[in-house]
Amino acid sequence: MITVRKSKDRGHVDHGWLDARHTFSFGAYHDPAHMHFRSLRVMNEDRVQPGQGFGTHPHRDMEILTYVLSGELSHKDSMGHSRAIKPGEVQCMTAGTGITHSEFNASQTEPVHLYQVWIIPERRGLTPAYDQKSVSIADEPNTLKLIASRPGEGGLLTINQDAKVYAAALEPGAQINHALAPERHAWLQVVRGELTLNGVTLQEGDGAAISQELSLQIASDQGGELLLFDLA
Repeated sequence: MITVRKSKDRGHVDHGWLDARHTFSFGAYHDPAHMHFRSLRVMNEDRVQPGQGFGTHPHRDMEILTYVLSGELSHKDSMGHSRAIKPGEVQCMTAGTGITHSEFNASQTEPVHLYQVWIIPERRGLTPAYDQKSVSIADEPNTLKLIASRPGEGGLLTINQDAKVYAAALEPGAQINHALAPERHAWLQVVRGELTLNGVTLQEGDGAAISQELSLQIASDQGGELLLFDLA
């Protein structure tokens, strides 16, 4: 079963400095029909204008992934990290018992376009942690790259949940396949271009909740980029 969440149906806020699209309920956007999918709690697509950003704010008991598509996002946190997240890089934070951080577009000319994803951890009260890695999916097109997983399951980054997060860039005419184990679920988010999922057409910004499917065939006529979440 594939249930499509169209880009145009997502929650939308435009604060001038921030244009944000919310797949699930977030902040002032509340939709009881779209609170989360399995452990996937937040799927925000943000565009931050030059010289603008999110001031210091707290988080706790959440696994947070930041995936930058264009521009550069400056990050500072209460653990002492001060890093820039660039396209081709993914940042992962375990908020655990509590962190504060800020995110800022330091460029005075270029906006930054990113996805921020929150995954509910398998237990509360974890020790806060931070990591950031290069993904470089453009160097390995037409391949699902495991960017985050439980410890010891091969992900570039560690998340504390029974979930695997993949990224992929498809060239025009390419297809990739992914097998889902029985009782597993998935979410596919199209971050660029156009894809088909088991024959269902998905446009940029569309997402799809997937259950009771054992095999996923993801293809693109014109090329595209995606995030895929394999979930318990």
